[in-house]
Amino acid sequence: MTKKDTTVMEATINADKKKQAPKKKQSSASKKTKKKEDKDKLLKDLNSKLRESNEKLKEWHDKYLRLSAEFDNYRKRTLKEKIDLTRAAGEQMMLSLLPVIDDFERGIQNLNDSKEISAVKEGMILIYNKFKSFLNQNGIKEIDAREKDFNIDLHEAVTKIPAPKKELKGKVVDVIQKGYTLNEKVIRFSKVVIGE
Repeated sequence: MTKKDTTVMEATINADKKKQAPKKKQSSASKKTKKKEDKDKLLKDLNSKLRESNEKLKEWHDKYLRLSAEFDNYRKRTLKEKIDLTRAAGEQMMLSLLPVIDDFERGIQNLNDSKEISAVKEGMILIYNKFKSFLNQNGIKEIDAREKDFNIDLHEAVTKIPAPKKELKGKVVDVIQKGYTLNEKVIRFSKVVIGE
């Protein structure tokens, strides 16, 4: 290789280096544009997802409001139905009581005309039995307490007295006021006297 060839070769290498240098600048510029394009694309994707999320949020909010209104209407309707049902049940019960009241009125009218007390007594017993039957038909039952063990779930102790018999200790000796259950639930406790 001659000196001339070496110079040519160096010139070629230098020229190649110069060509490559601007290419490097271009590639970093193209990288910047590519990064910017990627950022823009990412922002667009995020914006579209945000719009979608907002639309879904509005949709769910609307569904929530509708459901809330529906539930409120349901609650009001159910409450009204319960009130109506209670009134109807009360009305039916009162209608069933009317014949007992009619019997009482007839008995009172016949009190003045009757000369026999046994007839009045018999009439009162009939009315009493009719009324007791009505109560039983409607689920009201008397609590049997006399000479039974004292039970705090059914009885209310008014006082204690010495037991007249040994076997009546801790048992109900006397019933001052009868207790009643309505469909197995105590609605009035029996007021009782307990032997000790």
